[in-house]
Amino acid sequence: MNYLISGGGTGGHIFPAVSIANALKELDPQCKILFVGALGRMEMERVPAAGYEIVGLPVRGFNRAQPWKNVSVVIDMLRSMHQVRRIIRDFKPDAGVGVGGYASGAAMKVAARMGVPILLQEQNGFAGVTNKLLRGDAKKICVAYEGMERFFPADKIILTGNPVRQNLEGGSRKEAAGHFGLDPDKKTILIIGGSLGARTINESVIRHLDELGKSGVQLIWQTGKTNYDRCREAFDAYQAANGGKSSIICTAFLDRMDLAYAIADLVISRAGASSISELCLLGKPAILVPSPNVAEDHQTHNAMALVRKDAAILVKDAEAADRLVTEALALIGDEKRLASLRNNILTLAQRDSARRIAEEVMKLAREKK
Repeated sequence: MNYLISGGGTGGHIFPAVSIANALKELDPQCKILFVGALGRMEMERVPAAGYEIVGLPVRGFNRAQPWKNVSVVIDMLRSMHQVRRIIRDFKPDAGVGVGGYASGAAMKVAARMGVPILLQEQNGFAGVTNKLLRGDAKKICVAYEGMERFFPADKIILTGNPVRQNLEGGSRKEAAGHFGLDPDKKTILIIGGSLGARTINESVIRHLDELGKSGVQLIWQTGKTNYDRCREAFDAYQAANGGKSSIICTAFLDRMDLAYAIADLVISRAGASSISELCLLGKPAILVPSPNVAEDHQTHNAMALVRKDAAILVKDAEAADRLVTEALALIGDEKRLASLRNNILTLAQRDSARRIAEEVMKLAREKK
C-alpha cells in the first residue's frame, strides 16, 4: 500500500503525523509513505529527520489582517493543488491522512477529488480550520476529545486520542530521583512550557522563587530555550542569596521526560493537545495554563474538556502571575485532591492511538483496493 500524509506548521501537527507513519510501517513494513508539507515550515526538516520523504508546496495561510494581500496566497494555493495532482498521479496513494495545517488542505482536497479515501486526525478539542473545511471529503475523522459532533459528522468520528511520545512510561521514581539529584520522598512539581517555553509560566515562577524555595517542595523547571537566559539569571541570583542550595532544578530542556514525569506529583503545563494526551496517559494531576496566542483559543477548549471532568485545574494566563504558584503549593499539599485528579484524568486516557489510527487508514486503503 501507498500512503500520503500531509500537514504541519507546528510540532503539534508534525508529531502525530510521524507517529501515524511509524505505526503504518510497523503494521505494514512493505508500505510506501510520502509526506506533503509547506515549504519553509518545520515539517520540511522534522519529517526527513524521522526518515521519511517529503515534498514541499508553496502554500501559505490567509492574511486575515490585510485581506488585499491574499491574491498571491490564492495563486500559491492553486499552484500547490496542481502540484498535488502530479504527486498523486505519480505516487498513486491508496489512502491519505490529513493532520491539519496549510499543506493538508491542498493535498487532501485534491486527493479526495481524485478518488483517494482520506482520513483526518484532529488533535484539539476545538477543530482547526483546515479539518473543518475537509470534513465533507473525509471518510473517517479520528479525534482526541468527546463532543466533536459539533464540528464533524457523527458517523465519521472515531475517538482514538492523540499519539504521544514513545517511552514515556516505565521510569521509576527512585531512578528519576537519582538522575535529577532529588529526594524520592519529597513532593515534586514539574513545570513544562514546551520546547520554546511559556513566558507567563516562567514569570510566575521567577516572581515566587523565594516562596517555592521555602515550601519544602522540589521543582523541576523546564524553561524552554527562549526564556532560559532570564530564568537562569533569576535562579542564580536566588541560589546566591540562599547559600547556593535549593531543591529547584532550572533547565532549558529535559532529555529524560519519562523520568521527569515519573517523579512529578503535580505538573504545570500549557494545554497543547500532545501535552494533555501525555498527562492523561500517565495519570498526572495537572494545572493547565492555556496559551492565549493560539488559533481560536483551542488550548482553553482542550483544558476545559478535562476541567469539566474534574480531571485538571485551569489557571488563566492573565491570572497566572498571581495565582499559579499559590494554587500549586496548596494543591501539592492536598493528597486527597491529588488522588481525585489522578483517578479522573486516567479515565480519559486513550492508549495505542497511533496504531488505532493507522488501522483505520489501512481499512480505507483495503476498501479502495
